[in-house]
Amino acid sequence: MFNDIGPLELVTLIVLAVLVFGPDKLPKVIQDVTRTIRKIRDFSESAKQDIRQELGPEFKDFEFEDLNPKAFIRKQLDNDDLGLKEIRNGFDLKKEMAEVTDAVHGRDADSSSSSSGSTGGRVDMTKKPEAPAADGRPPFDADAT
Repeated sequence: MFNDIGPLELVTLIVLAVLVFGPDKLPKVIQDVTRTIRKIRDFSESAKQDIRQELGPEFKDFEFEDLNPKAFIRKQLDNDDLGLKEIRNGFDLKKEMAEVTDAVHGRDADSSSSSSGSTGGRVDMTKKPEAPAADGRPPFDADAT
């Protein structure tokens, strides 16, 4: 519950509690607070049990922690029924990145291990584009339409 309170903050809270309630009333306040926390926990547990009974036997494996979106997604991704582990294991990030790098530098994926001629794998930007066909129309590009 108080996982993020450091030792200095804890000492500060204790000193503040002694100053506010006084050393004579502090034990009674601590008992009242712990009793209230215990009642809240008992109420929460009884409410969970009532909801589980009302949902019926179809939801016997229902966990309230699954209502947290992060926990729900983590549980679903760890499920072996989807086959995500095989996909994750079959994905080679280094190979994919090498293919993308080769495509960016204009090298063929097959010739990436060997040297690519005198240009060193660079694209000649000074090269003029090819002239259009004799009839004056540009070539048909099915992907552009």
